[in-house]
Amino acid sequence: MLLIKNGKVLTMAGKILEQGDILIIDSKIAAVEEYIDIALNEDDLLIDAKGLWVMPGIIDAHCHIGISEEKKGKEGEDCNEATSAITPYLRSLDAINTMDPAFHNAIQAGITSVMVGPGSTNIVGGQFTFMKTHGRVIDNMIVLAPAAIKVSFGENPKTTFQEMNQPPTSRMTIAALLREELYNAKQYKKKKDYSLETGEEFQEDFRLEPWIPVFDKKIPLKAHVHRVDDILTAIRIAKEFDLNMTLDHCTEGHIIAEEIRDSGFYAIVGPDLACRNKLEAQNADFKTAGVLNRKGVKVAIMTDHPVTLIQYLPIYAGLAAKKGLGIEEGLKAITINPAIICNVSDRVGSIEVGKDADIAIFTGNPMEVFTHTVYTIINGEIVYKYTDDEKTDE
Repeated sequence: MLLIKNGKVLTMAGKILEQGDILIIDSKIAAVEEYIDIALNEDDLLIDAKGLWVMPGIIDAHCHIGISEEKKGKEGEDCNEATSAITPYLRSLDAINTMDPAFHNAIQAGITSVMVGPGSTNIVGGQFTFMKTHGRVIDNMIVLAPAAIKVSFGENPKTTFQEMNQPPTSRMTIAALLREELYNAKQYKKKKDYSLETGEEFQEDFRLEPWIPVFDKKIPLKAHVHRVDDILTAIRIAKEFDLNMTLDHCTEGHIIAEEIRDSGFYAIVGPDLACRNKLEAQNADFKTAGVLNRKGVKVAIMTDHPVTLIQYLPIYAGLAAKKGLGIEEGLKAITINPAIICNVSDRVGSIEVGKDADIAIFTGNPMEVFTHTVYTIINGEIVYKYTDDEKTDE
């Protein structure tokens, strides 16, 4: 049992306790109250959080941690299978190395869970995994897998396959090949559903089977889109096939904010601190998240790690807050919003009874550069504590 006392508790569930307590039993949040009177045994732990901010663990809704490893060069790069444009059957969890030191950096920043998956080289890149940041055995760290299927529009698939003199070499071809794949997957699902109804024999296809949860709307398409035209094409195709989708990067989303709102799709914005070395990212700006939010679009902030480093996710949210997103929505964009967008809000994203005990404790607002993470707690276990040695290193 772990008891956190006297902290400023930002539940991210519409409630702030200026001085409150949290009781954790095993791996779950058992109580959240202004005052919890309970006797602790010798083996129980107590954290006095007086003067500290207590929040749900921070979430990165789009990154490549462990699959594009730091310090490993080519050997640690497993983000893209750049030999085939359509690969929905690839599973990121088969390539994520939990020994990537970036996981520890994430934990030190109060980041307790991440959405990890393939890059944007392919039109269809494969399956994302939503996982915790603490552990060594990935199978024990998974919250949801598959969590989404990555699809990409625009510059990345175009330039990759142009160099190999293979399709796609145009945006028209990207859209056409994705439509063809979705059409075949839809026909496959119809045949499978019919066989289940009639008892007729059916041969499963390993390459098309991953689309079943997408058409059942259990998981979304995760669309890599920067430019206005790519955003609109992604929306058009998702609507044609009646699929759920998240708009990742959404770099020029501020230009068509009303259209995105009307689509009903969520936006995962970033990385706005990255160099604008790509033509389609020329209009990247931290204002995008705020413009979308004010138009009624649910927004999360992402790092795209290692494009921008995962440990600075709270600072990126702070920059978005500064450019119009605001403090409250900035904090939501790295906690409850990504949890909702990634379909895991039943477990993470807010401090509520019954949810996973993933909690970060800070010296103040984590979106401010001088704020320290004091504790990171994942599944009820203290996995990081700020030490005097770290103070000396400063």
